[in-house]
Amino acid sequence: MGAQLRVYRQKIKSAQTTKKITRAMELIAASRIAKAQARMAASAPYSRAITRAVSAVATFSNVDHILTTEPEKVERAAVVIFSSDRGLAGAFNSNVLREAEELASLLRSQGKDVVYYLVGRKSVGYFAFRKRAFARSWVGETDNPVFDTAREIGDALVEAFVAPASEGGVDEIHIVFNRFVSMLTQTPEVVRLLPLEVVEGVEEPTEGEVFPLYEFEPEVGDVLDGLLPVYIESRIFNAMLQSATAKHAATQKAMKSASDNADNLIKDYTRLANNARQSEITQQISEIVGGADALSGSK
Repeated sequence: MGAQLRVYRQKIKSAQTTKKITRAMELIAASRIAKAQARMAASAPYSRAITRAVSAVATFSNVDHILTTEPEKVERAAVVIFSSDRGLAGAFNSNVLREAEELASLLRSQGKDVVYYLVGRKSVGYFAFRKRAFARSWVGETDNPVFDTAREIGDALVEAFVAPASEGGVDEIHIVFNRFVSMLTQTPEVVRLLPLEVVEGVEEPTEGEVFPLYEFEPEVGDVLDGLLPVYIESRIFNAMLQSATAKHAATQKAMKSASDNADNLIKDYTRLANNARQSEITQQISEIVGGADALSGSK
């Protein structure tokens, strides 16, 4: 009985130590998420404005450009996966990797080869463990994204997009990341960056209405050439900020759940330890009473 009591006390001590760690990580995530939300909210208007600018140029001009023209045949598609560098965030990484696998299966069913670009140690580790190939990877600073990394990713994607498929280029670019919805909800999302397929702010004209005419200086092709890297970089950076904010929220939620579970374990093991201690005392009392009865009977 004494050995069982010692085991329960060791488990209580272990749960208390774990709770201190998870509670500290929960507070750290809570302190970071406010700044991450502010950065994400600040980048969203610029990203939307760039997308609208590209849409306006593409809509009110009749120039075929690589940014907006659908290729006749899509041979290769790039899939950029945004994961985190660290775990302890619940299903954050597994959800985005599962979404990427479903997207890759869909693209392969359409006869397209898939080329992976990975952001974050968790996605790199996932591919390395399964010995699967990927074109490029970027690790570090996923908790606090910097624009230089987004520019580097954007340059690599643009270089692959403008190159022909026969030389290792890609015809489509998709990104997969966790979108921050609320502190309790982070949903994996797939967005096709190129060719641009979403036209924002453009509606069908009503009866008797005509679209305005635009004049571009420099030429439309030059404008789109200038907007291409800016568009890619802004969307990539916004996805990185969305992913970072979602990761902090997922970490806070996971660590709070772990702290609550540790509390429950402490309560359960404390109850079991008290029962074991009570049983031990009862047994000792029974032994004392039995011994006293035996001594009184022998007289």
